[in-house]
Amino acid sequence: MTPRFRFQELMQRYSDGVATSLEVEELCGELRNSEAARHEFITLLNLESALESVAAEWAAAHPQPIVISRRRLLPALPRKGFLVTLGLCLAIMLGYQWWTVQSNRVFATVENGTGVRELPGGTELRSEWIEIAGGTVELLTATSARVVIEAPATFRFDSPMRLNLVRGRLAADIPPSARKFTVVTPSGEAVDLGTKFGVDVPQRAEAEIHVFQGEVIAQASNGGQRKNLHSGEAFRLKSGAGSTRNLRSAAFIRPEEVRPLHAALSAGQPLKAETELGRLREDPSFVAILDFESPELPEGMFDSVQGRWPGSRAAEFNQATDYLRITLPQVGRWTQLTMAAWVRLNQLEDTPHSLLLATNAKGEIKHSLQWTIDREGVPQLLLSGTPVRSKAVATRETPESEQDRWIHLAAVYDAEHGRASLFVNGVLVNQGAFAKTHQLAIQRLVIGSPRTGVQRLSGRMDEFVLLGRALSHDEIRTMFETGNPYL
Repeated sequence: MTPRFRFQELMQRYSDGVATSLEVEELCGELRNSEAARHEFITLLNLESALESVAAEWAAAHPQPIVISRRRLLPALPRKGFLVTLGLCLAIMLGYQWWTVQSNRVFATVENGTGVRELPGGTELRSEWIEIAGGTVELLTATSARVVIEAPATFRFDSPMRLNLVRGRLAADIPPSARKFTVVTPSGEAVDLGTKFGVDVPQRAEAEIHVFQGEVIAQASNGGQRKNLHSGEAFRLKSGAGSTRNLRSAAFIRPEEVRPLHAALSAGQPLKAETELGRLREDPSFVAILDFESPELPEGMFDSVQGRWPGSRAAEFNQATDYLRITLPQVGRWTQLTMAAWVRLNQLEDTPHSLLLATNAKGEIKHSLQWTIDREGVPQLLLSGTPVRSKAVATRETPESEQDRWIHLAAVYDAEHGRASLFVNGVLVNQGAFAKTHQLAIQRLVIGSPRTGVQRLSGRMDEFVLLGRALSHDEIRTMFETGNPYL
């Protein structure tokens, strides 16, 4: 007897109600192992149901007694083992039918895939695992939740209201129609209560929840207590527990960023930025450039994350002690220096951001030049601990439109003219004089925590540039315009 004939015989005996418990078990095995068998079995059940419906309608229209020569589907008093086997088989069938329906449902649609070629706009997402190596994808769920996921990431929708995130970063904007949208991670889950929030799932650490606005319930796995988080709060999910974290608002690409990022990518901004960076490398005053793409980066403690462009790299400073140190081959002596970098800075209330500390070989502060963002978000340049005295331009703090986004910062030290100039996004925001200037003898450069215990850097840095001359306003504006990731 061929396997197919045997399967058809088992279906017929099951339908006639004469199959033994062993035969039902054999039938279940076929159904578990073969999708074609499941389709055929469901077709038979649908046909049997249709025939019974037609017979019932005919009987109702013809009240005279009729005899239907058909045995009952099941024996009247089946044995206990038979019931267990049949229950298992029915569970398999119901599960398969549910899976078939769910797998065909569209849970979300790609609104914008910035640098994610495998997910172009309009792609429909169902219950399937998706992995992206580079770029950022903006999704709109069937319940109107807007979700942005940054690579590298692995995720899957279980439903329009439930997303599994194995790794990656997610920022969500949840309307009332999607309240209780849930993000499941390996160490717990975040349940939205109508808010804007972010979830970070590093590859080798516990997930973190960051609430930008509203309220989120954090639930750690393995019996962890539920914790309600509100605007400005962050929480690390640990198995069975959790811990409070500092809010890292700039760590997440927000929905409102995606379109201008996509526009800049489409306009060829990465190539313009690369060309300008190549020109600066050839500049006679070149001292150091870090684009964070080389596998051999300087000494330090920091994370490597995605930069301004899809697939590019940047350094991220999360811990208070994170730093990056560059030691020049020999002591350089300059009367002019220009420092520039693309950064995404988190808000800090207790300590300023230390962008660069340039010292002599001994690391002495009395022979240093330090570039910072103070507690109010104002760029500063300090010579041996003394700040520049503002003169020509009123000091300006970083506006809200430039917070939690990529911004271009530049600072120029010019001892020959006794002044310093600071720029944000190509615009001069502060210019003034030092009480006294001198030639700088520098060999050690520290980005991030200089290990003084009072300053740190919290956020990402991309394309750090140091030149031994004073760049003009036009040159700094060109650096910003060619490298701008937003259009």
